[in-house]
Amino acid sequence: MVGSEWETRRSRPSLSPVTALARSAWAVLALNILTIIGGTVVRATGSGAGCGQHWPACHGELIPGFDEVATLIEFSHRVVSGLALIAVISLAFVIRRRFASGASARRWAFWSVIAILGEAAIGAWLVLAELVADNDSVLRAISVPVHLVMTFVLLGSLTLLGWTLTTGRETHWGGPHTRSFVIGGVGLLVLGATGAVTALADTLFPAESLAEGIAADLAAEHFLTTLRVIHPFVAVGVAWYVMWFANRVRDQRAARFVSMLVLVQFVVGLLNIVFLTPIWSQVVHLLLADLLWVSWVVLGADLMAEQAVTTEA
Repeated sequence: MVGSEWETRRSRPSLSPVTALARSAWAVLALNILTIIGGTVVRATGSGAGCGQHWPACHGELIPGFDEVATLIEFSHRVVSGLALIAVISLAFVIRRRFASGASARRWAFWSVIAILGEAAIGAWLVLAELVADNDSVLRAISVPVHLVMTFVLLGSLTLLGWTLTTGRETHWGGPHTRSFVIGGVGLLVLGATGAVTALADTLFPAESLAEGIAADLAAEHFLTTLRVIHPFVAVGVAWYVMWFANRVRDQRAARFVSMLVLVQFVVGLLNIVFLTPIWSQVVHLLLADLLWVSWVVLGADLMAEQAVTTEA
């Protein structure tokens, strides 16, 4: 019996190099989403200055002491971020060796490297410029949404890389869905940017009650609390548009997933407000935002690929 099982296992076909690379690409995407979630914990707990004004060292040491929780949180995030950086660059190196010049896989791998290097540069600058912890300056308010957009570029590039390696198809722009898809994508970027500013305001100016939070927003005591009002209105508009587009192409599996994520995200957003943005709801809210963006990119890639097949026919 044992010998029979062993022969069965030996006879199973091994993964092809492309299939293995596809799985690696999705794994690297998952690792980067984990890194982003870690960044949310750092911001929500005010641990951005946990390593002092030092980067990449922590308090001037390679491995610091962990007398403070903030140091442990910030250092852990840096370790995971470093692993994500190494993973993206390593994956891009392998793809460059295995694919010819001009291949889509090489293009998306290249943009993934550019995006994660941009992410690392912004993260380092935030620490060195002390735009962390309790800093409520205009410069920090600008850098946070820029960081978010760069994050979405990274996730989008990795998603397209994984999709290309998995399907073996190419994307071709210019079909009937392109304009609607781009509008929805820009909307999601704006939504994410305003959400990042709102999350920063919630961290720096927490409210003891929902009524107190609304009063602070209306009183315009600080520009960040004033900007916090914008996000819910943007969320409603973008959610409606994304749902409308997903309904137009509902025969696509990714479209159904997008619709489901929008509905769940809307509920979590309401809970986030009602419960005064606890850390767990902020983490779930951002995770859903990342998954929604990834699903949107997959939906667009599927539609662009289908248009290419139709054109060639």
